[in-house]
Amino acid sequence: MASYTTLPVAPGVVTGKDLITLLDHAKANGYAIPAVNVSSSSTANAVLEAAAKAKAPVCIQVSQGGGAFLCGKGIADPKGSLPASAAGSVAVALHVRAVAAYYGVPVILHSDHCAKKLLPWFDKMLEADAAYHAAFGEPLFSSHMLDLSEEPDDENVAICAKYFAKMVKIDLFLEMEIGITGGEEDGVNNEDVDPAKLYTTPEQVFAVHAALAPIGAGFSIAAAFGNVHGVYKPGNVVLSPHKLGEHQAHAAAELGLAKGDKPLYLVMHGGSGSTDAEIGAAVSHGVVKMNIDTDTQWAYWDGVRAYEAKHKAYLQSQIGNPDGADKPNKSKYDPRKFIRAGEEAMRDRVCVAFDKLGTNGRLGEGYAANAPEPKAWNFLAGKKSSSWFG
Repeated sequence: MASYTTLPVAPGVVTGKDLITLLDHAKANGYAIPAVNVSSSSTANAVLEAAAKAKAPVCIQVSQGGGAFLCGKGIADPKGSLPASAAGSVAVALHVRAVAAYYGVPVILHSDHCAKKLLPWFDKMLEADAAYHAAFGEPLFSSHMLDLSEEPDDENVAICAKYFAKMVKIDLFLEMEIGITGGEEDGVNNEDVDPAKLYTTPEQVFAVHAALAPIGAGFSIAAAFGNVHGVYKPGNVVLSPHKLGEHQAHAAAELGLAKGDKPLYLVMHGGSGSTDAEIGAAVSHGVVKMNIDTDTQWAYWDGVRAYEAKHKAYLQSQIGNPDGADKPNKSKYDPRKFIRAGEEAMRDRVCVAFDKLGTNGRLGEGYAANAPEPKAWNFLAGKKSSSWFG
């Protein structure tokens, strides 16, 4: 692992200026931060453990479907409203808040794709952010994503600008998408989309910058360059990461910056199955964050599958196994055993992502592993600032 200058942000959840400092460090030093979708405390812990092992910053993100699962599938969201999805998303945020500092790594807390129909979920999370900000001077989450790429560009940008104006008041970062990521993920299906929409133009990207930059600096753009969610047979997906360089060059020219400057924070979606060269090219053009979900879902299952295969003879009944008809099997079917196997496999796959994105060791040799007591403890102890936590 290479030796790097100490990362200039503290362990634990990073927000506001610290988040921008972290992203600037990534862009200036040629690495990107893996953003891993989680749907349980177990998967969140696997991501945190990977970051601690790699000595690297990480992004933990939750989708609307992940939030609904975290709240519990026995709870249904009312039609036209998504409070259960928001409650589950807030729950994972509070979990990460409570434990992240003990892993000794900086963590970006993020919510993933929010289409227009999911805006009630987004609104409820913003309520929680405002309540947390009122209590502690920072939002609960670090950032949120609006994915209005299915809407006309002018409507997409206008809605993002409206929300961003609210978000900057409580130090929230915005990620938005312009152009469409193909494939299917978490209920969002773009498998039959017009191929032309999988490639965003420099003019589209700069129009986003022109609309949002006067409001604040804390925003990133997920520009489509042929990205597809999921894993597909090699050759079926044609990525064009050089287009990201064209976006940066166009923006730099429009802003009167020096040739080679990279004024945009860019995000890569649909990275599963991408080659190392494609990922490296994207990072070289200013991608500071890459989403990972499909590969880590498989890794978690593969860990559980391997555990079951190894201990199959001990997992057929509570009592009775190759060691004796009266021997108990509790030590093998304890959920903590097979869940831990899933965590370990997912942890190892996230570590692969750190390696591919150049994030390994970025905390630096002098990085302090100590952090203040996580603020979530005080919050959970009874400080009431809204109906969310009252």
